Amino acid sequence: MTGDQQDILARLRIVLPARWFPDSAPVLDALLSGLAFGWSWVYEQFQYVKAQTRIATATDIWLDIIALDFFGNRLIRRAAQSDAAFRSRIQRELFRERGTRSAIVSVLQDLTGRAPIVFEPARSSDTGGYTSLGGLGGGIGYGIAGGWGSLSLPFQCFITAYRPLGSGIAAVSGWGGSVGGYGGGTIEYASLEMVQGQVTDGDIFAAVADVLPVTVIGWTRITN
Repeated sequence: MTGDQQDILARLRIVLPARWFPDSAPVLDALLSGLAFGWSWVYEQFQYVKAQTRIATATDIWLDIIALDFFGNRLIRRAAQSDAAFRSRIQRELFRERGTRSAIVSVLQDLTGRAPIVFEPARSSDTGGYTSLGGLGGGIGYGIAGGWGSLSLPFQCFITAYRPLGSGIAAVSGWGGSVGGYGGGTIEYASLEMVQGQVTDGDIFAAVADVLPVTVIGWTRITN
């Protein structure tokens, strides 16, 4: 393998004059193996350092430093979150759409796994109307569709965000459940990074504030 001890040893042997040493030289090989061990360690460290210079390949604490550099304390690793999952969050935030209605829906769906309801009182597509051209209905009904509109609430919207569905690990029974057993049932060994439901209400409010334009008010309520 490129860069390991045997590879470095072979590279050192090949640059020595062939007539100086026989094909089998155990003392020479022992000496060169010591040098090769040190250089293989240096090569391994170089590969590690090189990987940390790109988000796509960074690992360990370096991903946390990257997130801190780009987002401050707005994006931190969740408890027991893997490098792959944290990297995916960083990349989504770097290219996230902002300042639009779809940005609100997108950020909350990514965060909670559930699409929010966004209502703009000055947007006729949200409020509906009693009549429309051609005598057709305007798409509203008490308790069914539409909502009270108002032009006195410009640059404002009402957002209903939903908490993630439950917690735990989907389709896996907890210890002591009646549906799991060794060799059968929905039971398995698990890690903390598999647990769902680590999103707090504060995370939801912060996500909304992060994508809203500075001149817009997003009245937000959170429900199950």
